[in-house]
Amino acid sequence: MAPMVLGLRLWQSLARTEDQPIISARTAAALSITYTALYVLPFYLSSLTRPSPDLPRDSPSVIRARVRLVTLSCTICSVITICILSFHAHVPRLRILKLLGWYPIDIAGTAKPLLLTALLFAGPLFEKGVVEGRWKEWMRGRRLYECLNSWIGWRNYVAGPFTEELLFRSLLLPVAFLGQPNPSASKLRLILLTPLYFGIAHIHHFYEFKLTHPRTPLLPTLLMTLFQFAYTTVFGWYAAFVFLRTGSLWSVVLCHAFCNWMGLPRLWGKVGRTAARELGGSRRADQLMDATVLAERSGDQGAVSGRSQPRRNGNLPQPRGADRHWRWEVAWTAAYYTVLLSGVLAFWKGFWALTRSEAGLVDWDGR
Repeated sequence: MAPMVLGLRLWQSLARTEDQPIISARTAAALSITYTALYVLPFYLSSLTRPSPDLPRDSPSVIRARVRLVTLSCTICSVITICILSFHAHVPRLRILKLLGWYPIDIAGTAKPLLLTALLFAGPLFEKGVVEGRWKEWMRGRRLYECLNSWIGWRNYVAGPFTEELLFRSLLLPVAFLGQPNPSASKLRLILLTPLYFGIAHIHHFYEFKLTHPRTPLLPTLLMTLFQFAYTTVFGWYAAFVFLRTGSLWSVVLCHAFCNWMGLPRLWGKVGRTAARELGGSRRADQLMDATVLAERSGDQGAVSGRSQPRRNGNLPQPRGADRHWRWEVAWTAAYYTVLLSGVLAFWKGFWALTRSEAGLVDWDGR
């Protein structure tokens, strides 16, 4: 009975007069809540998708089952949205595809927001690619193949970004867009409020973590969940802005996958300890040379031969390898934070230009 009453109220709320928006605000909110619930709740309805201390969420069987569920949920939500836009709002079919960001596919327009996002992560890219020397693996594509060849990588970089952006941007934003009397004037509200559903959809990780780590205290788990809600909401603001500016689902999917790959950027601490050790004296030859110098200066001949001898001098000089290690570490750290700051400044300057597109969903002339 309850679903029938909810459906009746939803249909009644679709009735409008000429001075009202195409979809009422109440309908838009109801659909947003329904979509969020359809995305998350099925995870806990089956023992195949519900994690436990013996069945973590990273288990391949859990990932496969969850991918099937979210695919079904996104399909249902897509059908609902298309039916409302087509039969109630009388939006033409081609316009529906544009509202959902599925068409047209602009390669340059899709790549520019990805470039903008990469500028924000210029420091981490420098650390991984240059300091840690992974650029050769990136050029060969080996790491990409290894990631996508695993179920965890497929979830993190393909299924997760695509289904989340499809539902929380492509389906949810147009519904909220049509629920505004003047969408162009309400774009800030669309950007700030709709990502809250995206952030709320990640709160269920609190329950998952307690299931798989029952002995962990409540407070650390709660703080971790609140932090995850905060940064997913912030990313949702950015993704909503990019989607409304570009009118492209594929742009936000690529940005989402890229951010999942990069993780949170380093904002403090030293950089390049492993690389500095390799360049600054941890090789076997440097170790033997340093040991020889120490032995000669301290009179400890056993330092080279391997026999333990009593120390004759308590103030031993700093090994040359350790000194080189420290200098490389300082150099890498200074370079990292310089690149990070430069990337943030470039991101700020290109924020408007690199998201401009003729396919944008709202009028930005007045900003």
